[in-house]
Amino acid sequence: MSIQKILAIAGKPGLFELKIQTRTGFVAESLLDGKRITVSMRSNVSLLSEIAVYTYSEEVRLAEVFKAIATKENGGPTISHKEDDAKLKSYFREILPEFDEDRVYTSDIKKIFNWYNLLQPKGLVTVEALSKEETEAPAEESAK
Repeated sequence: MSIQKILAIAGKPGLFELKIQTRTGFVAESLLDGKRITVSMRSNVSLLSEIAVYTYSEEVRLAEVFKAIATKENGGPTISHKEDDAKLKSYFREILPEFDEDRVYTSDIKKIFNWYNLLQPKGLVTVEALSKEETEAPAEESAK
């Protein structure tokens, strides 16, 4: 499993792994409880590999943010997404100093920390795993 197949589905808690595509949508498995759900094409779904964070100069891919957190925490879990807003922003500024504070909301930061802490025990946000994905992603894009 890689971050390339991890989904965030609007209205559903947690993250999901894309299992199979069907004629009317796809089947995804929850990373929280392992239950499978069917998701229609009308659902608002985001691949984590396609999400980026605004900075003052560019957009930084979520995988790079996860890699920065993993480096800071030596591959361990990060702070809870339930911490107070000031502490979350301060910590996020340590890992991504140039993030655009006008366009990156506290709710976005909370999601990032929550997602990281969901993926970390599964070994998906280690520095090695994310480095491997970064080298594979450009090859996939050039093949299109």
